[in-house]
Amino acid sequence: MTSGGYDPNQYPQGGQPYGQQPYPQGQPYGQQPQQPYGQQPQQPYGQQPPSDPYGQQQPPAYGQPPAYGQQPGYGQQQPSDPYNQQPQFGQQQPGYGQQPYQPYDGGQPGYNAPGFGGGVQPGDLWTRFGARIIDYIIAGIPAGIIYGVLSAVIGGITGTVLGFFVMYAIITGYFVGMETTQGTTLGKKLLGLRVLAPGGAAKIDPKTSLLRNLFVVVNVVYCLGGLVGFGMAIYIAITIEQDPNKQGWHDKLAGGTQVVKG
Repeated sequence: MTSGGYDPNQYPQGGQPYGQQPYPQGQPYGQQPQQPYGQQPQQPYGQQPPSDPYGQQQPPAYGQPPAYGQQPGYGQQQPSDPYNQQPQFGQQQPGYGQQPYQPYDGGQPGYNAPGFGGGVQPGDLWTRFGARIIDYIIAGIPAGIIYGVLSAVIGGITGTVLGFFVMYAIITGYFVGMETTQGTTLGKKLLGLRVLAPGGAAKIDPKTSLLRNLFVVVNVVYCLGGLVGFGMAIYIAITIEQDPNKQGWHDKLAGGTQVVKG
């Protein structure tokens, strides 16, 4: 039934005129409208959908290498190779054939004298002095007996001078003979010492032995030789004590011999 030409069934109450969209009810101002279940939200025109579709892998975080078998994306840096790194600014690159610097482990290296094998330790002054006293006793007893015989038989100054010459010739022969054949003397052997030739050889030749025992050889000259020999012995003791390799003046005169332990 109409009233004044208006049909209420044609335009129900609360309805919108034809062609107009209804205004969403119950939606607070500033909030996005909820999408019906199962439908994807529509993007505004001109905007790209967010990148991470299902099935695609995300690029690794910065500084992390890609997983095995994956290639880094375009514009991403390759993982650093510790064996092929370029030196940073201000750092020096080791030259060809040089070993990289290794940190010091705190170990104490063994004694290594120049020109000698590793691990040898030089004989100290007082041990060498004790060995020399023992050698003088061993070689001096028979030499002293011969000196006494010659002095008694020949007599006079001639017997004394000749006796001194023979006595110290025997003592010198003892040192030269033992060092060239055994590489040590009886006194040094008792105290654990031996003589190394220049370069570290186990035995020395007669010439080298004569040079390092020159302070003994000069004693063949009666009286004056004894004074010179005593002065040389004191100087040798001083140079042994001051030298880091315990090489005395007589060792360097002989080309670099060395008395070592062992």
